[in-house]
Amino acid sequence: MVSSATVMVPRSTTPAQSTLVAPYTGLKSAGALPIARRTATNLNHLPSNGGRAHCMLVWPIEGRKKFETLSYLPPLTDERLLKQIEYLIRSGWIPCLEFSTVGFVFRENHRSPGYYDGRYWTMWKLPMFGCTDAVQVIKELVECKKEFPEKFVRIIGFDNRRQVQCISFIAYKPEGKDY
Repeated sequence: MVSSATVMVPRSTTPAQSTLVAPYTGLKSAGALPIARRTATNLNHLPSNGGRAHCMLVWPIEGRKKFETLSYLPPLTDERLLKQIEYLIRSGWIPCLEFSTVGFVFRENHRSPGYYDGRYWTMWKLPMFGCTDAVQVIKELVECKKEFPEKFVRIIGFDNRRQVQCISFIAYKPEGKDY
């Protein structure tokens, strides 16, 4: 009978090649391991931006409605809006414009989990299949704003391979209200 601490080795090997396997004895004590401790006041391990600014200023959230992806930032300028659309197109997504009177989700008709009113917006024309220029999307946005100046307009990007909406942000908010 062979003990559990040894391994059978074929006869064709030399005695120098035979090995013994030690039995499993469990985990070692954690007391033998070195411990690295940092105090809560030592913040030197955190990344730094050079000391000029300590955090990014975001749009105030108290008393404001939440709109889509970029709602925590100040309203997009025309230049930043163009860059977002260029990113959308560069990512291979199909741009589409939608508009709505309300502009945000809310609960009015039902209180069950996952149900929200205002999730579905009306599409402005068809998705812009084959669009390669962000200026084309801006022209459609201008037309939509002229046609519906009292409505919210958002730009969304569809991934036609995965069949999902990948990006969505408010491009226009109606004038005269504080959101």
